Amino acid sequence: MKYTVIIARSLISLLGLALVVLGILFWTGHALSLLSLHMDLGGLFVICLWVLAVIGFLAPATRMFALVVFIWSLIVPALGVLQLQLLPGAGHWIVQAIHLLVGLVAMGLGHGLARRIGRGPAAPAAVVDRA
Repeated sequence: MKYTVIIARSLISLLGLALVVLGILFWTGHALSLLSLHMDLGGLFVICLWVLAVIGFLAPATRMFALVVFIWSLIVPALGVLQLQLLPGAGHWIVQAIHLLVGLVAMGLGHGLARRIGRGPAAPAAVVDRA
């Protein structure tokens, strides 16, 4: 499982960077033909979050954090798919900024969960006998 976590975390970084770059290009009115690529990469990004969430559910110390990551991973694509319908017109930049923020938070949550999984269970504290 260690390698699965490493791969998922690495993919979250690479896919996240690609998604942010594509998103900025779209925001500035460029590369709009790559929207389907952006959505496909976003789907892979969410799958990586799900992989980490499943592994997190298996480790008792990370279950609640894994649940947060899983719920957040459902918000990312929902907002992405619905964003063209939300607040159309001059104020649409607000929806775009929220989508960017939600994606960046998802990246951070994914990395945080991977880090917690990597730590494993906390070791019991050593008791020093000073007799």
